[in-house]
Amino acid sequence: MLTLHSSIIYMNILRIIIYCILLLIICSLTYSLATSYQVNASRNQVSFVIWTIDMIDLFIHETGHLIFSIFGRFIGFLGGSLFQVIIPVAAVIVFGRSSLKSIPFTFYWTGQSMINVSIYIGDAPYQHLKLISRGAIHDWRWILNHVGMMEYAGDLAFIINTMGLLICCIGIAIGTYIVIKDCINLSSPAS
Repeated sequence: MLTLHSSIIYMNILRIIIYCILLLIICSLTYSLATSYQVNASRNQVSFVIWTIDMIDLFIHETGHLIFSIFGRFIGFLGGSLFQVIIPVAAVIVFGRSSLKSIPFTFYWTGQSMINVSIYIGDAPYQHLKLISRGAIHDWRWILNHVGMMEYAGDLAFIINTMGLLICCIGIAIGTYIVIKDCINLSSPAS
């Protein structure tokens, strides 16, 4: 017969296992972001999770244009990508303050959003990406032309992409640390 103490231990083990499964999913999604997501042709075949986050990012991106347009045309164009990264960073702060266990997931969203923006930046010279409407202006083409830095689109995209992947990996590392710490706490006699 299970005692209350052993039931609590089993529940904690189950919680750790579920967290590990979610962490493995984040690892898999990060691998997809680092490989197939980078190629325009295969981006249409991304996992449902990445596609869903992309759609949320798109909504946030377009809202950013609306919000930041009050500050002028340049900030209005920049505002889409800016807001697309600000919202996940805000999620890191808000959810991270209440539970450190949310960090891998909010870091993943932040990194994914930055990678998404980097692909948009890298597309500026070529305009191969399908935009939201036929007559839409490519934000980053306009921005980089406006500041005379179109030749740096690839470099800027690479930097933002690398930062995004690094943030995803840091989130995974923090999640791994949390799992190890929970396992140590579970096995300690004080449990």
